Amino acid sequence: MTRVLVVGGGVSGLAAAHRLRTLLGPDADVVVVEAARALGGKLSALEIGGRRVDVGAEAFLARRPEAVGRIAELGLGGDLVHPGRAASSLQVGGRGVALPPRTVMGVPGDPDVAAPALSPAGLAALREDRPGAWEPGGDVAVGALVRERLGDEVADRLVDPLLGGVYAGRADGLGLRATVPALAAALDADPRSLLAAARSCLPAAPVEGAAPSPVFGTLRGGLADLPATLALAARADLRLGRTVTGLERTPTGWRATIADAAPIDADAVVLAVPAPGLRRLLADHAPGAARAAGEIELASTALVVLALPAAAAAPLAGRSGVLVGAGERRPDGLPWTIKAATFSSEKWPHLAPGPASRRDPDATAVLRLSIGRHGDAGSLAALRRDDDDLVSAARSDLAALTGIEEVPVESAVVRWPGGLPQYGVGHLDRVAALEGGVAALPGLAVAGATLHGVGIPACLATADAAARRVADHLAAAAHRP
Repeated sequence: MTRVLVVGGGVSGLAAAHRLRTLLGPDADVVVVEAARALGGKLSALEIGGRRVDVGAEAFLARRPEAVGRIAELGLGGDLVHPGRAASSLQVGGRGVALPPRTVMGVPGDPDVAAPALSPAGLAALREDRPGAWEPGGDVAVGALVRERLGDEVADRLVDPLLGGVYAGRADGLGLRATVPALAAALDADPRSLLAAARSCLPAAPVEGAAPSPVFGTLRGGLADLPATLALAARADLRLGRTVTGLERTPTGWRATIADAAPIDADAVVLAVPAPGLRRLLADHAPGAARAAGEIELASTALVVLALPAAAAAPLAGRSGVLVGAGERRPDGLPWTIKAATFSSEKWPHLAPGPASRRDPDATAVLRLSIGRHGDAGSLAALRRDDDDLVSAARSDLAALTGIEEVPVESAVVRWPGGLPQYGVGHLDRVAALEGGVAALPGLAVAGATLHGVGIPACLATADAAARRVADHLAAAAHRP
């Protein structure tokens, strides 16, 4: 019997296990080993305020085909939902403004859309669109590029909050080539104007009167349903609470040593673990790949989830959330603890209490308050607070943002230490070294957010690629004399 070991039970590992099942058929033995005692990794949910709410990733990019396609393949298409019409905002210069439409990770193609978020001097710098040096195929920090060409305000007020929301990092520490690849490619083609490059990346404006295509999607019961459904469809041998401590080549494949358990022999292995795990497991077999993985830093974050009386959440009507830039200050002059607030009951219609429920004294509205930026000393200090202090700080920020001071019906804190890889300058070179080193090892493949994107579609794409690499290896091995 063919046996494939998948190390890691997050969405990438489970998607790889599922794809292996479809490629290898019902007779293959697919084993998933996960160090935690639960599947799903960063896709997790909890019950709060009478609702099941995601406390990891809450949405995926619907314009990429991988997640929508896999959801349909798994029979979950009827559970696919999209955000409502509530609007997002930015907290800039001590005030809230609407999130500018039609930007490329905050870089506008048209200066007019960004005018409300900028001072007169900041808008003038944006309109100037200064030329700058550009090396085709090279990489620079997003913040450095935007500051040089469009000014500090565009970097701090528009770009940094959006990158912070996706990567929990700073614009000045993230590389353009990996985080905004379309913009980098546009500059490769014509580096003279950053505004023109952004315009070339924007999709065509929707036809007048036509409903715009949804940008994001999720599952009605929460994205945490996706890993569980993948595991069931994979029909895998799941071994939870087990840590793979090492890999060893054997004449027929690989042997994985497991802490406090018997080793596992397999014909092939998929590694779907964060960068530190890749560094450790590859060190003896592909030192260059291990070094590349070791150079990828991780950001830690926390999420404060609040269930408020529905009536108290009335000021949030029509608002899906707010992003806060790293340099912003509260009205009292103190730095913000949170970097974003998602008003989940307003953003997602399936989480809304409904008109009748809003008058019900027991009805609730749910909010998610995000904390943590890589490289930010204030964020690091905030993450060291205990849960009660973190809830108090988040509630204080919520009051400063919205005026809501109501005591929550229920609250929860979920921490994600090392939860998000940081795509620094040169990230794609590190990934190329990592994947190149693994490619030289027959029967081994890698997948996950460390590689080509932190979103769910990107993770699914790496999982499919890893599964196909393994299936091709096994097919070739079966035909060798």
